[in-house]
Amino acid sequence: MTVFTAVTTKNAVVPAVAAGAAPAGPRLAPGAAARELELRRGEFELAVQLGHIRTVPDPGGGQRRVTAREVARLRAAADFPEGLRERVRTVGTGEGADLLGIAPGRFTKLARTGRLTPVRCYLNRYRAVVWLYLADELVELALRDPELLSGRHPEPDGGQDWRARNWRGRRIAMLARQTDDQWEQAAAVASALDSAHLAEIVRDPYERACLRRLQPETFRIHPESAIAQAIVDRVLLADEPDEIEWFRLLLVEALADARDQCPAPRPIGDPAAERGIPAAAEPVTKRGVPAGVEPPTPRPLGRTGPRTAAPAPRPGGAERARRGPIPRAKGAPVQRSLLRRLRRGK
Repeated sequence: MTVFTAVTTKNAVVPAVAAGAAPAGPRLAPGAAARELELRRGEFELAVQLGHIRTVPDPGGGQRRVTAREVARLRAAADFPEGLRERVRTVGTGEGADLLGIAPGRFTKLARTGRLTPVRCYLNRYRAVVWLYLADELVELALRDPELLSGRHPEPDGGQDWRARNWRGRRIAMLARQTDDQWEQAAAVASALDSAHLAEIVRDPYERACLRRLQPETFRIHPESAIAQAIVDRVLLADEPDEIEWFRLLLVEALADARDQCPAPRPIGDPAAERGIPAAAEPVTKRGVPAGVEPPTPRPLGRTGPRTAAPAPRPGGAERARRGPIPRAKGAPVQRSLLRRLRRGK
């Protein structure tokens, strides 16, 4: 049996209410905060995503900011700035293999079979996907599971490559933690579904436009290329039935929370906008996301990666089992705990 993985870093979001109740000096823009913390922009962004740097909302509605108090806290650490840089250091296959003292081929198999989960990726000039891993997680793997570094190579799982799938789960969890806005959280989940699934779940065109506008950026394609975009889509979008169904279920939940928070923006004169209420949600069909279904899940990671939501066998162990739908009384509300569990970790 497999379970959905969630990242268990501490929350990187300081609620707006708490932030307003306890002023912490000037709020620095991301660029200024990165300079104060002696981090490159990419290192700063990853530190925020992993929860090493706490952010607060911008009163003007722009990018989230870092308080002077948070900067002072990080600079006061005994190992600053080397310690903070080391916690966000990423390595590719070659450097990661050297760090673990194994051949690149074994490292790739560990990643393909789900023992390692990427934290970032990009397209190189040959349009190949390059996966990056946290150096800290590789060291932890070597300390906790030394048997994976020698002897027989990990057994393949029917040729399945779990890198993209596990990266998608990790990425959505990190994005969901970076905001208190329910529509932004829904947009993060929606980014894993293609336009056909999105249109089927989100029938309201204004809600779809809102999700597209808030969709998080991943990595730019230079130069613009249809071939490169197709490769990126294969990385970004869920591609197996159980994973697609899982993200559909998450999106239904996230939309319900977003509609409760506020309606999506609408043109002046729209009846729903004048009443200040969101459009009625379309009933969920069997082809959509069946309420009450146990979420299907990506490959469980090794103990160095994000913790799983429930105990799971070691990769390469017993064949994964699928759970059937759980009967739900007609008219019962959709459970809204899944996205919150994803944000918090378990």
